[in-house]
Amino acid sequence: MTATIIDGKAFAANVREKVASHVARLKEENGITPGLAVVLVGEDPASQVYVRNKGKQTVECGMQSFEHKLPADTPEADLLALVAQLNADPAVHGILVQLPLPDHMNADAVINAIDPAKDVDGFHISNVGLLGTGQKSMVPCTPLGCLMMLRDVHGSLSGMNAVVIGRSNIVGKPMAQLLLGESCTVTIAHSRTKDLADVVRRADIVVAAVGRPQMVPGDWIKPGATVIDVGINRIDAPEKGEGKTRLVGDCDYDSCAEVAGAITPVPGGVGPMTIACLLANTVTAACRANGLAEPEGLTA
Repeated sequence: MTATIIDGKAFAANVREKVASHVARLKEENGITPGLAVVLVGEDPASQVYVRNKGKQTVECGMQSFEHKLPADTPEADLLALVAQLNADPAVHGILVQLPLPDHMNADAVINAIDPAKDVDGFHISNVGLLGTGQKSMVPCTPLGCLMMLRDVHGSLSGMNAVVIGRSNIVGKPMAQLLLGESCTVTIAHSRTKDLADVVRRADIVVAAVGRPQMVPGDWIKPGATVIDVGINRIDAPEKGEGKTRLVGDCDYDSCAEVAGAITPVPGGVGPMTIACLLANTVTAACRANGLAEPEGLTA
């Protein structure tokens, strides 16, 4: 068996097209332009690239992009004041404070200062609670992207056995909640799970989000299972030359692809969906703020 490759780049492009279509309709029918504010504190190179890409794609979809770049030594009180200002700004429908924050800042306090209705990252404790109790919430972008791709592969997920490897607040836990919401039977596994290989082998759906390069080999995968690899790990690639590296997932792609029914590659799988779902969440937030119907196909 050779797995069907789930093309995250193409899927994300399709999501952005849907977002752009909804934005155009909001402008034409309601005079509303969704706005996303991104706050970057410090000069972390990876964060700078990420923020730049977010801003570019926001504008390409017809939305307003508000970027706030603060020095690394900015007092936490100043950042909280900016968040309060954005909370009160009716032109801003989504707020994202780029993580990680400098050591002198309390990330939880900053995230929980964001208006939950504008928390397009889905990290606010209120959104976590709403998701966990099956209520309408803002859903973290990466798990939302994984869910969209799983729905595309399977249609209904009802009754399927799903294993999520990883228990982070950003991916593992919300992913499990989303799968429960789809009526899957869900197991959250992690590095201390006993007989992890046997647990994974029972799964119709495997979501690997543990942050360990190529941890999951093909002989852990049930024949025909769908593998969603969230991992983005950089490893040495001597075949490319001295000092060169390459990106790999949490799964050993080659061996897993021989067994799985469908699989996401790394790179080019889950990664592109994260920003696409951030844009989708911003449109959803704009619709909810104005009492309008939520965009079909872009929410959990």
